Amino acid sequence: MSLGSILAFLAGIGVVIGSIVSATDRPLAFIDIPSMIIVVGGTVVTLFISYEAKNAVHALKLMLSAFKRHGDSENSLKDEIGRIVRWAYIIQKNGLQGLENEITDSLREDNPFLAYGADLVVTGYTGAEIKQILEHTLESQAERDRRPTDALKKMGGDAPAFGMLGTLIGLVIMLSNMGGDPSAIGPSMAVALITTFYGIILARIIFIPLATKVAARNDVTIFKNIMQMEGLVLLAERKSPRYIQDKINSFVDSEEQFLIDRDLNNTSSSSSEN
Repeated sequence: MSLGSILAFLAGIGVVIGSIVSATDRPLAFIDIPSMIIVVGGTVVTLFISYEAKNAVHALKLMLSAFKRHGDSENSLKDEIGRIVRWAYIIQKNGLQGLENEITDSLREDNPFLAYGADLVVTGYTGAEIKQILEHTLESQAERDRRPTDALKKMGGDAPAFGMLGTLIGLVIMLSNMGGDPSAIGPSMAVALITTFYGIILARIIFIPLATKVAARNDVTIFKNIMQMEGLVLLAERKSPRYIQDKINSFVDSEEQFLIDRDLNNTSSSSSEN
C-alpha cells in the first residue's frame, strides 16, 4: 500500500471532522443517509450512463488502486538504464540469442512493455521499425488509460451537482412546510445544505485528487516507457554500450544517471541475484 496516499487521505478526512467537532456540539447533525444516497448514488448512476460498463467499473477500481504502491514512481530509472546497458554488452558477446535469454516470465509480468520491445529486437526488426511499433503501443495505451481517468474527473464534477440537487429538494420540502412550526425551518435548512457538503467532500477529497494522482502515475509510466523505447531502438541498431549509456542518461537527472565504470558491476550482481 502507498503509505503517503493513505496518510494524506486520512489527514484530509481528519481536517474536516476536526473542524466540525471543534465548531459544534452536535457533530451527528452532519450525518444524513438520504443526502448520502442522493450524492453517491446519483454520481455512480451518471458514471454508468456516460461510459461503457467496463470503463465505469475500471474507474471505480482505480480509486482503490491509487492507494497501492506504484513501482514506476518509486523505482529509480537508473536501474532501467543499467539493464539496457547490460543487454548491450550481452548482445555484443552472445548476439540476439543472449538477449532472448533475458526475457524471462518475471520480466513479462513486471514490465510487459520492455519485454515486448525486447521481443521485437530479438525478432530482428530495425530500429526505425521498432520505434514505429512501440510509439503506436504507447499511443494506444495512453488512450486506454485516459478513459477511466476522465471518468473519475467527471465524477468529481457530478458530485457537487448532485449535492446541489439534494439541497434544492430539501428546500422545496422545507418551503412547502413553512405554514407549520417556524422553529423547524432552521434544522430543515441545515439538512438541505448537507447534500452540498457531501458533494464537495467527495469531489475535492476523493474523486478529483485520485484522478490527478492516477494521471500523474500514468505520465511517469509513459516517460519510463519512452526512455526504454529509445534504449531498445539503440540495441536494435547495435550501438555501443557507452553510446547507449550517454544517450539514455539524457532522459534523467544527474543523480539517476548510470555510469558503466561505476555501476555496471553492481547492476550485474543484483541482476544475477534476481
